[in-house]
Amino acid sequence: MNAPLSPPPTASHFPSLQRTELDTVQANLGYRCNQACRHCHVDAGPARTEAMDLETVNCVLQFLAESGATTLDLTGGAPELNPHFRHMVIKARELGVHVIDRCNLTVLEEPGLEDLAAFLADWEVEIIASLPCYLEDNVDRQRGRGVFQTSIRALRRLNELGYAGMNDNLPLNLVYNPQGARLPPSQPELEAAYRDHLQRHFGIQFNRLYALANMPIQRFAADLSKRSELDRYMQLLRESYREENLPAVMCRSLISIGWDGTVYDCDFNQMLELPLGRRRTHVRNLTTAALQRDTIVTAGHCFGCTAGSGSSCGGALNP
Repeated sequence: MNAPLSPPPTASHFPSLQRTELDTVQANLGYRCNQACRHCHVDAGPARTEAMDLETVNCVLQFLAESGATTLDLTGGAPELNPHFRHMVIKARELGVHVIDRCNLTVLEEPGLEDLAAFLADWEVEIIASLPCYLEDNVDRQRGRGVFQTSIRALRRLNELGYAGMNDNLPLNLVYNPQGARLPPSQPELEAAYRDHLQRHFGIQFNRLYALANMPIQRFAADLSKRSELDRYMQLLRESYREENLPAVMCRSLISIGWDGTVYDCDFNQMLELPLGRRRTHVRNLTTAALQRDTIVTAGHCFGCTAGSGSSCGGALNP
């Protein structure tokens, strides 16, 4: 049953958005993670227990097959910690769907997951790996001691398996997140700096760098609030709004499905409990016709996607 929800308590004054053709189904497989990063908008961590069950996984796969979407984007938490992760990957690939794994890299060294990197390569899963800086001190400050060196080992392993090499079916992309209340720098310039440093010091190759703005949600919002920087950051996002970013925002061609099967316009709306059309709809009841009917739900955090060069799951919108 689709229960209507009341509107959010404050108006965002964000422009109205309509969905285009659905291209990507993003599924959050749960909030459990082997890390607890300061900038995490999911508030994920080792103590979280929410996880998508097999019935819901199969509902997502059925919708994927019926919708004509070409990409399944798996996220979390650490999506690989969900016990049905490999089942979902295999079934989606058998449908001919491109699969993305949003990987924190350190999960590849978790006990029992030592063969995970090889599994991802065997099934030609694109990896979008979070590496918030190419400097060790900055990464460990944001993600925890030892994370940088573990990430370097994981990247080397992925390169050995063919990622970012001659096989175009094994793309390896990195994700940068700024520290603190500021926007990302120029994505092309930052990508060049990453490429030079990682190749020169570690012999690591990757395809693209995605520079993402931190969203003022959950743990990152709480951290900003504690330092009395939340209002200033929200003002920065509003002042940096660029209308030319609107046509490319990810929510126009993507939907996000929560671990419990509830459908959202994007992962950020999921964290704010702003479901599709402001009605709680389970993916088993979702139709593509319903997607075209509903206006995308927006609020103040949406300025984070349109500020500066823009920000999406695929990096800057106008780099």
